[in-house]
Amino acid sequence: MTTSPLYSLDIRLLRYFAVVAQENNMSRAAQRLFMSQPPLSRHIRQLEERLGVTLFVRHTKGLTLTDEGQRVLDIIGPLLALQDKTYVALSELGQSGTHSLRFGLTTAFEQGVFNSLEMELEARVGALNIARHGSPELVRQVRRGKLDAALVALPLETQGLTVIPLDRQEPLIAALPAHWPEAKADSLTLNLLNTRPLFWFKRERNPAFFDYTRDIFRRAGYSPNCIEEPLEHDVLLARIARGEGVSLFPASFAAIQRQGVVFRPLNNSSLRVQSGLIMLADNETRFGWLASVV
Repeated sequence: MTTSPLYSLDIRLLRYFAVVAQENNMSRAAQRLFMSQPPLSRHIRQLEERLGVTLFVRHTKGLTLTDEGQRVLDIIGPLLALQDKTYVALSELGQSGTHSLRFGLTTAFEQGVFNSLEMELEARVGALNIARHGSPELVRQVRRGKLDAALVALPLETQGLTVIPLDRQEPLIAALPAHWPEAKADSLTLNLLNTRPLFWFKRERNPAFFDYTRDIFRRAGYSPNCIEEPLEHDVLLARIARGEGVSLFPASFAAIQRQGVVFRPLNNSSLRVQSGLIMLADNETRFGWLASVV
């Protein structure tokens, strides 16, 4: 058995490095990884210390790979590809033994977007039980073993769980009263809504997503007067229709026809929600196949 200290290296550090190398910018890489910039910077410094090389040259415009960094990127490429291939193979192995599934679907997206997914899951498992909740509640139920896996909206606090980011993502759009002057525009920017009340959630409901949006609000010059949003979407839309405020929804909600409410896209906004699959690490072998379905 080797005593090399690199055998205890967390492969996630290598994935973090690969994303930063692709972006050449710590802030953009942090957004892709759904984490804040300071811990990502610490992870990269930790990897540099473990490898004993400088991976990036830091400058005011971002980052540039060093020659050593490029060599590391070339070396780890096959390893990361093999890891992905291994997970797919293990997922297919576990699929044949799957007879039932307790699966959570986040209410962060309009539920009609999940119709084909539900049909696919019903065809693959003998017994399917679907639970629909907000993403933080789905995290709690997966941790307690009440759900085998769940599709959630990222960013989200998911400590202790396996998280597989998925390709599906939606920009946030504005839902506002139809009688407001802003509703006549084809699209809006956040700072144009500064004088309007915003229905928004308290940080304790979803700290990771709250901090993510607050940072984007700040950079866009958007500092709204927030009023607490109702938990039920139909109640929220009714209050918007009455002219009490504006709110931000994933784009799939534009499919909802609600009298007195219009949906408008946001120009020059990086606000978006990405879907992710969560499960306990112990369930990866049995339910890892879900990543190829959802």
